[in-house]
Amino acid sequence: MNKEMSEILTRTGAGTPMGNLMRRYWVPLLKSDEIAEPDGPQVRIQVLGEKLLAFRDTEGKVGVIDEFCSHRGASLYFGRNEEGGIRCAYHGVKFDRDGKCVDVPSAPQACARMHIKAYPTVERGGIVWAYMGPKDKQPEPPELEWCLLPPEHVYVSKRIQFSNYLQAMEGGIDTSHVSFVHSHEVDIDPMHQGTKALDYIKADGNVVFNIEKTPFGLTLFGRRNGEPDSYYWRITQWLFPWFTLIPPFGEHALGGHVWVPIDDHSCWAWSINFRPERPLSQEELDAMKAGKGIHVEYEEPGSFIPKANYKNDYLMDRVAQKEKRSYSGVFGFAAQDYSLQESMGTIQDHEKENLLPTDKAIVMARRMLHEAAIGLAEGMEPPALDAKAQRVRAAGVLLPKEVDPVAWASKELADSLSKPVHSL
Repeated sequence: MNKEMSEILTRTGAGTPMGNLMRRYWVPLLKSDEIAEPDGPQVRIQVLGEKLLAFRDTEGKVGVIDEFCSHRGASLYFGRNEEGGIRCAYHGVKFDRDGKCVDVPSAPQACARMHIKAYPTVERGGIVWAYMGPKDKQPEPPELEWCLLPPEHVYVSKRIQFSNYLQAMEGGIDTSHVSFVHSHEVDIDPMHQGTKALDYIKADGNVVFNIEKTPFGLTLFGRRNGEPDSYYWRITQWLFPWFTLIPPFGEHALGGHVWVPIDDHSCWAWSINFRPERPLSQEELDAMKAGKGIHVEYEEPGSFIPKANYKNDYLMDRVAQKEKRSYSGVFGFAAQDYSLQESMGTIQDHEKENLLPTDKAIVMARRMLHEAAIGLAEGMEPPALDAKAQRVRAAGVLLPKEVDPVAWASKELADSLSKPVHSL
């Protein structure tokens, strides 16, 4: 990837090619329970370089507006959430959830010219989503499987990652690293233990990929040796522009991620576990809330900064690494990933890469994003705006060697919301 392509892919502020592209999709902003109470405390949130304020008004409806008052720029975070809007603490100027100025105490006639930016919102999967693109281009709300399940079937967490979204998301696309950096963690993590898949993953680090380009993005078919007459396939998806799906291990929950830029040097890493067929058990919820599996333990409650972070070298244990209790000396699936992704720098130097065959899906995703960003600037519509294209599911399956996994997946996984989960 040359410097020009890298610049386009990693810069996501307003007016950039990638920023314009991402704003054509629904953007996850914050968990619904962060603003659970009508007229409760508002929350600052930054995505795609924009500083916004989220709140729930008197009617219980969510507003997402510019953080700053149009009068003299004071942050509305310090304002009062009351009677259908946010009132600035500095001079009392008030805005409703649509960004409309509804009161200027010192000059009521000025209301019409005091409006601020606001974005449409929906709530799905326990997340507040905003649409930040042109009003006449607003797509249907997201229809990923976990967005449409009852709340008790889904657990969602988020964390701040101190790297560009692209290298974080590419870690979610790449499944070959599981055989290395996670090879010891899978034995002790309660959301992965006791599954036959671990035998195949640990025994065969030379995963071979078939990649299928789809209306929603990519389906990755990662092949490892299984039994003598079969292959073990991990079938995962990258959905435009920032979703990845994870197969379950055995009877454990399915998973997924969303990788959303905060700015060009940091991102929100959303982690989702879900059970299509039943509510999550209390035991599962306790493990997830404790930071097991793809989730993390926080440095401080509500900070969304992981306890293991760059300031403490991710709590690396060299003894555990030497004794082969941890491949990298870092514990926790998420920490093992983001420690290495952050080690690349906040924006890695893509021109220095020497890519391998296992990076094929990453190369394809980069090209698709780049082509879509450039195409949008030239008047072409982005791909995967039809939310129904998101109705796909990841799987782990043992198939006879003669079976085509692409044909199998097209039958068993396409629009799979009502189908059985496939996993080993």
